Amino acid sequence: MWSYFGSKSKNAKHYPPPIHDTIIEPFAGTAKYSLYRNNWEKNIILVDAYEVICRIWWYLQKASPNDILSLPDISKGELVPDYLCDEEKWLMGFCVNRGTTYPRKRASNHNSWDRDKVRIANNLHKIRHWKIIHGSYTDLENQVATWFIDPPYQEQGWQYKANRIDYAALAEWCKSRTGQVIVCENSTANWLDFKPLVPMKGTKYTTTECIWYKES
Repeated sequence: MWSYFGSKSKNAKHYPPPIHDTIIEPFAGTAKYSLYRNNWEKNIILVDAYEVICRIWWYLQKASPNDILSLPDISKGELVPDYLCDEEKWLMGFCVNRGTTYPRKRASNHNSWDRDKVRIANNLHKIRHWKIIHGSYTDLENQVATWFIDPPYQEQGWQYKANRIDYAALAEWCKSRTGQVIVCENSTANWLDFKPLVPMKGTKYTTTECIWYKES
């Protein structure tokens, strides 16, 4: 619902659609897969190790559209107001500097808050029934579900606040999941046998988005 480094807003349409009634995102971030099309109607379980992310989700679950639309506008170079609650400041902090890994205090050239808050307000109804958990992917019980696993990437994941990943252990954990398993990565990763999905054109270079997939 808001901007975040590595979010799957451009890629969501390329991933296999969910085949189970429950979708679990163990590295939730902004949960673009769960929000895509009608996926949000399913039983959604989000887990994230970064407390800021979870607290924004919890805030949005309780917020009304008017709560969001009433938040102040902000122009390039301006600071996010201090009088807001932490969750409001964090939400705005991500949107006033798109594509960051933590909320910023000052609006940059990449400020999209004016349109983001309208989109967020219009989508609040989708997340009321979701379960949001602050914790580690290892805390999750195995169950039949669509597992959309989008961890910090092996090459660029150091930029996240919660970035300590044992990729060998994560690979075994992914293989052990029951149901439909979609694991996202870049073509430079080697901790699973990833297959190319779609080229991703960045501002400086083009990379290849890849997945590891199984159904059981």
